[in-house]
Amino acid sequence: MSSRRKGRILAFQALYSWEALGRRAGTAAPVPEDLLSFSWLEADKQENLDEATAAFSRLLVTGTSQNIDAVDEMIRAHLENWDFSRLNRVDLALLRMSTYTLMFQAEIPPSIVIDEAIGISKEFGTGDSFRFVNGVLDSIRRTLADAQIPPDTQVPVNIRTPSDTPESPALRFQAPE
Repeated sequence: MSSRRKGRILAFQALYSWEALGRRAGTAAPVPEDLLSFSWLEADKQENLDEATAAFSRLLVTGTSQNIDAVDEMIRAHLENWDFSRLNRVDLALLRMSTYTLMFQAEIPPSIVIDEAIGISKEFGTGDSFRFVNGVLDSIRRTLADAQIPPDTQVPVNIRTPSDTPESPALRFQAPE
């Protein structure tokens, strides 16, 4: 298993725990240090955890948590016939991590992000999780691809989705540098 795959699994597990420990919508509770230090891992796995994998995982967890409102809004905008509050924690953690990556880590190809999410959902989710995760992430990928603007343009792009309401304004993205 690649170190990036291991890092994604660790990040997914930490984000799952963050939600299970009480992070709720509307709160910006920081991720507890013990989740970021991976002290919850079994001793042998902790000993075998290389720094590059841990650093990548920490990046995913902290990036997702620091951008949780934008990430959750993007997920909400792409749920069809499904209420955000009804998402199970496994799917939610995986969607959050993957959506963060699609939104803020342009150097990682979307196909890799989605393929990894599908693989992790097959391992940890329900029987149909991978189909659901694939559908939501592919919809997000298409929205982000449609919003691409030339790299030399530093004008915010306004992405409107059918779920935009006065209570939930469209997200704004900066052009990549």
